[in-house]
Amino acid sequence: MTPTPIIAVTGATGHLGHLTLQALLKRGVPAGNLIALVRDPAKAADLAAQGIQVRRADYRQPDTLSAALNGVNRLLLVSSNDFDDRVGQHRNVIEAARDAGVDLIAYTSLLNADRSAMILAGDHQATEAILRESGVPFTLLRNGWYTENYDLKGAVGSGAILGAAGSHALNPAPRQDYAEAAAAVLSSDGHAGQTYELAGDEAVTLADLAAEVARQSGQPVAYHDLSAEEYARTLAGFGVPEGFAHVLADSDTGITRAELASESRDLSRLIGRPTTPVAQAVRDALTA
Repeated sequence: MTPTPIIAVTGATGHLGHLTLQALLKRGVPAGNLIALVRDPAKAADLAAQGIQVRRADYRQPDTLSAALNGVNRLLLVSSNDFDDRVGQHRNVIEAARDAGVDLIAYTSLLNADRSAMILAGDHQATEAILRESGVPFTLLRNGWYTENYDLKGAVGSGAILGAAGSHALNPAPRQDYAEAAAAVLSSDGHAGQTYELAGDEAVTLADLAAEVARQSGQPVAYHDLSAEEYARTLAGFGVPEGFAHVLADSDTGITRAELASESRDLSRLIGRPTTPVAQAVRDALTA
């Protein structure tokens, strides 16, 4: 009988990392076989209380990574949310995993990363190249857009969803679906060398999303389509840092090129069910 692997998850106090650990527990992985890798162990008390081992690991401090990855068989590398040299941060983790003898790295990349011209895709393309050169077996989890990227509850108050995607569609899904897919890969065999294009089953436009929010809330909510430049200026006016506002607006131009759309159904196959319907994702957001 094959022993249950030791599975580590980076960014374990973040939304996706935390949800992935819970999904692994639901799949029957013993808490004692799970390791939460975090920058600040004090913020992971809830995970420790579940019997999950908590280890300090900072992408920017390679000296923390070798000890953190000791004895790990499979690693989920959640892409850094610190945009200052993300590629260098990812390289630190990959090299430490190689040196520690990790058997598999699953990396959360971006949907259609190999053909995407989005600014966000650049770091993922570079990280995928580092993985190929590392010699460590790996799986690419190319995650599409999270439904939670849109402030749907806030849209009820403002009466609008803003964007620069025109009438083009994307295939979003809630983080929970992506977390379940990651858990499925980490807790079963046969995924090394695979690339999964992960996206929701439903294609929706931002106008469709606004209409669903309006339907469920009973309040008027419309999609206001802007140019990418105007959208970036508007976001900056709301207090979004100028550089990140530009990245978000650029991502909407990616939607116009179908870079956040996919008919792969890899996500629903991995989680063993249809992805969460958009109507349910909206309901969850409005009642959160």
